[in-house]
Amino acid sequence: MSLDETAQKYLREAIRLSIENVESGRGGPFGAVVVYQNEIIGRGSNLVTTTNDPTAHAEVVAIRNACQHRQHFSLDDCVIYTSCEPCPLCLAAIYWARMAKIVFAATCDDAAAAGFDDRVFYDELAKPIHARQILAIQSLRDEAALAFSAWSRKVGRIDY
Repeated sequence: MSLDETAQKYLREAIRLSIENVESGRGGPFGAVVVYQNEIIGRGSNLVTTTNDPTAHAEVVAIRNACQHRQHFSLDDCVIYTSCEPCPLCLAAIYWARMAKIVFAATCDDAAAAGFDDRVFYDELAKPIHARQILAIQSLRDEAALAFSAWSRKVGRIDY
């Protein structure tokens, strides 16, 4: 699919952020912008190594920035432009933010060739819980369900 000039401008901004991030030494080669009504409301670059936060991916940083700008957790009428195809973490964050569209430049194969291979995560998610690399133990389900019951009864809750 071909992008119009405006969309290309936003995608190039995400790419610019990714290159600037590498050159500055702040983190990995990833950048993202969140756009609402032809205005960038959130920018992000990969800050994993400088913040010691494994969730500080460019898309997540841009989403946090955009949500802070809008003072709301939903970005359902926004588009995210990212320098690379989102990894599973970022894809989940994009879905949780209810974004309207994702536009990306490099592919996950390009990222893998540079040492950022996400295939293990996709493979792990496809396996049953008991077959995954990290041991997961489930217990106290009935006690934990009390929180969901309380949520269901809560008057004035904010659904998301």
